[in-house]
Amino acid sequence: MAYHTDHFPILGIQEFSENQLKGCNLLFNELSGARSIDDPHKHDFFIINLFEHGVGSHTIDFTEYQVKDYQIHLVFPDQVHQWVIEKETIGYQLMISRDWFESFLPSLRFSASYYQNHPVINLSKDVFENFLYEFQAIQKELSTEKVFWELIQKRSELIGLLVSKSVEGAFKDFEVYNSNPIISKFLHLIDEHFKTERSVSFYADKLNISANYLNIVCKKNLNASASSLIQDRILLEAKRLLKVSEMSVKDIVYDLGFYDHASFSKFFKAQTGMTPSQFKE
Repeated sequence: MAYHTDHFPILGIQEFSENQLKGCNLLFNELSGARSIDDPHKHDFFIINLFEHGVGSHTIDFTEYQVKDYQIHLVFPDQVHQWVIEKETIGYQLMISRDWFESFLPSLRFSASYYQNHPVINLSKDVFENFLYEFQAIQKELSTEKVFWELIQKRSELIGLLVSKSVEGAFKDFEVYNSNPIISKFLHLIDEHFKTERSVSFYADKLNISANYLNIVCKKNLNASASSLIQDRILLEAKRLLKVSEMSVKDIVYDLGFYDHASFSKFFKAQTGMTPSQFKE
């Protein structure tokens, strides 16, 4: 388990590969039988879980989802997750390395933040069968003597397109993220700068619009103010660090750019109703 600068236990893809393949870009696993990840952790790779028969729960970035039949679960690099899956579960998993993930991402046709808000997608039996066919084709190719990696890469991109197709119309806010490019650009900028930049005007400048207009767009489309979206991202990171890192609360305060412990505690308690130390336990 490698500890990176942000103090999370991060699992690299080679730690999952039975023969420790260096430069392995994709792994296939069967998920059958009971398993649990009790301590939340994060990966530096992308995971697609396909459940044929699912019983249990999967918590992704502190939101709990029920594991059910005919579902896809997506876990992005750096997201924190844990799960408890009952023994009757039957599923399949692809782990895609950070390198391949970058080239895979365009096949998810909408912004990554959209999928992070909707990581669990329910499928019809027919659509499930389409996914299963692709997963099994990848599994088959991986078991050949000379693996044709380019073919596997294309198949994984096809799975990304199938995910995009399944998402369309599945969630009410689908149009929002796609009709207004400002939203996805703003969320992307927050991801990049939230530790150092809190002011709406900083982001508005980057987007070449006024702070007031950015606020209007956010309220109209996401029913939230621009500043609350920045705060949501800071809170998510605070939760990730408190739960899964080796950092002290003092280090987290500093890392997230708070003036002092009191201001961080006040912010955290206002958002969650708990003190940072209570949440950490």
